[in-house]
Amino acid sequence: MTLSRRHLLLTSPALLNACAALPPTVPDGLAAGEQRAWELEGQRFWVWLPPEYAQRSQPWPLLVFLHGSGERGTDLDKVKVHGPPMWVARGVPYPCILISPQLEDGRRWDPERLHKLLGTLKARLNVDAQRCTATGLSLGGYGVWSWATAYPRDLAAIAPVCGYGDPAKVSAMRDVPVRAYHGEQDAAVALAPHVACVEALRAAGGKASLTIYPGVGHDSWTPAYQDPDLLPWLLSQRQT
Repeated sequence: MTLSRRHLLLTSPALLNACAALPPTVPDGLAAGEQRAWELEGQRFWVWLPPEYAQRSQPWPLLVFLHGSGERGTDLDKVKVHGPPMWVARGVPYPCILISPQLEDGRRWDPERLHKLLGTLKARLNVDAQRCTATGLSLGGYGVWSWATAYPRDLAAIAPVCGYGDPAKVSAMRDVPVRAYHGEQDAAVALAPHVACVEALRAAGGKASLTIYPGVGHDSWTPAYQDPDLLPWLLSQRQT
């Protein structure tokens, strides 16, 4: 076989398509169908890969969960006490890649750091870049609003729980749909600022809903993360 003919064979569309269709490999330290601790660039977090992760070539939607202030520190197990990582630990098989990072003591969620983490995850995992979403509770609810405001092209949608953002800045994320939740009697994070954010986003032409739980205090995450429509809604969102 001549060199030119061999080159044509190796670069033929059929061969290139076959290579592109190969299922992704699971990175060292992770396992499909299990929630494992991982660390990249100094950031520690839980990673859930669906059981079929290594069996299909199509990219997976990604959901990032941001915890509240009480889960900060160095004990990564604290991150699994609420929300999606808790449900995965209890055996609920989320049909997406789930990333649950942990903040250090005294820190707040930094949009720049989250933006860089997302870029690293896209490079290391089989992520559908058009279907990256985020949710968070309390401090994490504030975190997802801040992230979407600072980097609206990062996320296809957000679901903040008992959080709020800056109404003066949310027009920047008018293309990021929001499904928000809050307890009517929340004494830790007041409801009014969350209402203001949702109304400001709607006024800017964005799409946003806010579910208010009557008689519920700060723990609106318990009913919110049991909303049967929340995960399907997040996974159905796609950037245009």
